[in-house]
Amino acid sequence: MKLENKDSSMLFSYTEIPDVFFTEYISEANGDFIKVYLCLVFLSKYEKDIKLNDLSKKLNIPLQTIQVALSYWEEKGVLIKKANGYILNDLREIELHKLYSPNLTLSKDDIQKNEDSQYRAKAIECINNMYFQGVMSPAWYSDIDLWFKKYEFDEQVMISLFDYCFNKSALHKNYVKTVAEAWSKCNVKTYEDLEVYSSKQESLNKIKKDIAKKLGRYSPLTQFEEAYIEKWVLEYGYDLKVINIALKKTTSKANPSFDYLDKLISDWHDRNLKTETDVNNFLIEIKQKKKNIKQLEKQTNYNNYEQRNYDNLDDLYANKKVNR
Repeated sequence: MKLENKDSSMLFSYTEIPDVFFTEYISEANGDFIKVYLCLVFLSKYEKDIKLNDLSKKLNIPLQTIQVALSYWEEKGVLIKKANGYILNDLREIELHKLYSPNLTLSKDDIQKNEDSQYRAKAIECINNMYFQGVMSPAWYSDIDLWFKKYEFDEQVMISLFDYCFNKSALHKNYVKTVAEAWSKCNVKTYEDLEVYSSKQESLNKIKKDIAKKLGRYSPLTQFEEAYIEKWVLEYGYDLKVINIALKKTTSKANPSFDYLDKLISDWHDRNLKTETDVNNFLIEIKQKKKNIKQLEKQTNYNNYEQRNYDNLDDLYANKKVNR
């Protein structure tokens, strides 16, 4: 007796997506990129040959966006480009490789030296439960362990890092790593360091808002404008009182620029003027010098005028003598 299996209708079939897609990829990709990937997974199951124009029409996504999406997934290693199409990699294999490869470089000494491994394990588990609902991807574990070593954060700082990114609705690796880099550059290692840094950032944000308001800027400051303010506050150590002196000098200008402000403030810094009093005294001194120069110019012009008159009289007197 021969048994035959009847082909299932598409109505009863399903497309399998690995859980790792939701833990590792979905938070970083935009909606159109996700639509493209899901459609490719579906089509690859039937080994369909589809043109990009048709895919664009099917998904109601511009052709250019389709092309960008393919490049994005190719960069992530999800797709491999061939002459006549693409191959979809297994996401589980990709993550397994990421998880396993870093461990090849760890020696027994590295593991033994980690005296705080138990505390770190508790911190990682806390992060898993609080911000991933207990289903954190295994790849996160190796990344967090690497960040502990690279940035030398204590457990509270690491938990605070994830709390900060979670509250920003940006709990994906690129953003978390960017924030970690910023904290590390500001010498944040302990929770006390983080509190000092956070206090400075809060004060800095307040200064940024105040400056924007005084300049009549209702749109957000650009990245370059914020960089100027950070330089004045963090590098030069100026408070709002000093910056206000520069702002007052823009009242006569129709569209004051940050370049103009930066030239003023940088000049004060180069002259080693540190406080509001230092700057005001310097400006008074400059004003007095200008006043003295003007007075000197007036005196010079007056003396020249008197001298010219005297010379003219001598010439006239000399002429009269000649005529006699």
